Amino acid sequence: MARRTTTRPSPDQRRSAMLEAAAAVFFEQGYSATSIDAIIGRLGGSKRNIYNEFGNKEGLFTALVSETSDKALSALTAESIEGHDIRETLLEFGRRLLAIYMSPTLIGVYRTIMTEGTRFPDLAKAFFDRGPGRASARLGEVLEQAKARHEIDVDDCKMAADLFVGMLRDNHHLQVVLGLRPPPAPAEAETIVVSAVTIFLSGIGRRSPTPALAHDRHEKP
Repeated sequence: MARRTTTRPSPDQRRSAMLEAAAAVFFEQGYSATSIDAIIGRLGGSKRNIYNEFGNKEGLFTALVSETSDKALSALTAESIEGHDIRETLLEFGRRLLAIYMSPTLIGVYRTIMTEGTRFPDLAKAFFDRGPGRASARLGEVLEQAKARHEIDVDDCKMAADLFVGMLRDNHHLQVVLGLRPPPAPAEAETIVVSAVTIFLSGIGRRSPTPALAHDRHEKP
C-alpha cells in the first residue's frame, strides 16, 4: 500500500495564508476588534508564526496593504512597460488597479480605514504611503518617462498621476465600499478602465498646434 505524503507549504504560501486569514478577520471585525488569536483561530498554527513574520497586528495590516499594492505596481515595472506605449501601459495598470480596488481584501481595508483611521493615525498614514501614495508616485515616474519620449504633454506628472488614480477610485468604488452595489463584472470593469484612459490621454496627450496657433507663433517677433 502506497504511503501518503503531504507537501509542506512553502514560506511564501504560509505568508499568503496568514494575509488571507487576516484580511477576512479585519473585514468582519474591524481593526481594533481583531486580535491575533482571532486570526489564528481562522488560520490555525501558533501566534509565534505571525509575530515572527510580521511583528504585530499593525505590521500584519501594513503588509496586507503593501502586498496588495505590489500586484498593481507590477504593471509598471521597467520590464512590463518596455516596448509598450503609454496608452497600453495605462490600460494594463488601470485593469490591475481597478481589480485590486474592487477586491474583497481591499474593500475591507478601505472600510477599516474609513471607520478607524482617526483612532489609528499611524495606520492610516501607513495605508496611504504603502498603497495609493506609492501607486501614484510610481505612475508619476512612468509619466515622466513618457513625457521625455514626447508621448504626452503635461507640466506636473505627479499631479496627473494622482488624477488618473482618482479616476479609478471613483463613485463606482465608493458605492461598493458603502455596500450599495457589487463590484463591476469584467465587461463593466473594462469599460471603466478604457473610458478613464481615453479621457485622461485626451487631456494630456501630445497635440500638434492648431493652424491658427501656428500662424500666431510665426507672426510673433
